[in-house]
Amino acid sequence: MKMQLMAAAFLAAMAVDGAEQAEIANPFAEEVAAFGRVVDLWPEGKMPGDATDKAELLDPGKPYGDVNYQNVSHPTLTIRRAPGDGVHPAMIVCPGGGYFLLAWRHEGMEIAQWANSLGMDAFILKYRVPNDGGVALMDAQRAVSWVRHHAKELKIDPGKIAQIGFSAGANLTARTANCFDKRRYAPVDEADKASCRPDATLLVYPGGLLKGGFRARPTADLALAEENIVTAATPPVFITQTEDDFCQVENSLAYYLACKKAGVEAAMLLGPKGGHGYGSRRTGRDNDMWPEIAAGWLKHTLDMK
Repeated sequence: MKMQLMAAAFLAAMAVDGAEQAEIANPFAEEVAAFGRVVDLWPEGKMPGDATDKAELLDPGKPYGDVNYQNVSHPTLTIRRAPGDGVHPAMIVCPGGGYFLLAWRHEGMEIAQWANSLGMDAFILKYRVPNDGGVALMDAQRAVSWVRHHAKELKIDPGKIAQIGFSAGANLTARTANCFDKRRYAPVDEADKASCRPDATLLVYPGGLLKGGFRARPTADLALAEENIVTAATPPVFITQTEDDFCQVENSLAYYLACKKAGVEAAMLLGPKGGHGYGSRRTGRDNDMWPEIAAGWLKHTLDMK
């Protein structure tokens, strides 16, 4: 019921008239456009899967109280390079939003800035929404392959590509980590010859990892959905969530336990209170230190100097 209510809230947030949409889109366009270099994810005319035919909207934040994208049919990567010359590790950032929208500032731009502070080049993935997650996985797989394929010109270490996701973006990140050998589209160019397996993943308040997806209710066996089934080849993972999250903490517990069973390196930070949707912001609650702890984990896992 909670997920149904959340979905209803997302849909209600998008139900504004055209005049209001035009008015609220403008104040944020310049800021978002100036944040980094934007590249198309797919070659023109070769994007697989479908997309919404509604006009894209940059909204001031319903329901999150922050900037978000709605109606994305043109997937892109926003590239923001860390200070300093030389070859850098990379972080692909997947904002959340229930596969209805993308929480672009606090789960996208602010996370890119955090990655830059660690010496990592950031790539914010604007994946297709609204959808059931199917074409979003195509976009995520393509993003990892694209960054790896272009590593030399981007001055990226192709063996140090992390992916971080929030809420539905964490669901997408987990699916990318476990479906890398089952590409969801036919290759479209040379970039798709590069592996779409991230070298490390970070799941922040993930949802929908359990069998049954976002509407699942935890069972005693904590069974994972098929696309999230962990194997020995699953990349290392850092997970954080709180027990009062409406995306049940059992999502994190199930994934962590599956990693331990498969021999996959996994770290988990859980707290009793914190809710959902805080990104990397300080809330005065229990998971405020996750960025610092995750930074240490990344430094060790990716051998970052």
